Amino acid sequence: MSGRPPRRDGPPGPGTPPPARRDGRPRADARGRSTDGPVRLGVALGAVSEGLGMGSARVVGTVFTRWEALVGASMAAHVRPLRIDGTTLVCSADHQAWATQARHLGAQILERLRTETPDAHDLERLEVRVRR
Repeated sequence: MSGRPPRRDGPPGPGTPPPARRDGRPRADARGRSTDGPVRLGVALGAVSEGLGMGSARVVGTVFTRWEALVGASMAAHVRPLRIDGTTLVCSADHQAWATQARHLGAQILERLRTETPDAHDLERLEVRVRR
């Protein structure tokens, strides 16, 4: 042994509680329960998305990961989802013609999303904006 004291900046040992957050509150899971370890990403994203009024994490995940399958490759190249705002899916198009096409197919796009994710039943409207 080198005679040096053990390092103190490494990971905590077994049975050591996780450090408190900077504001002094203990770490907690999405439901506010204290946790002794990491929180699953899906749980954390679900809590954040629901807290922001974006709907369930499953709906947000489906919209952003399966967008091309929902709208087709050609539309996905020109129209992309921005956010879910309450009951509205807000998208952005790179040209007025693509915005018009997306608006025209809005009911079908939302129906496909509802088919993929039953949690999406709250989405009632598709809003498309043209990027400048």
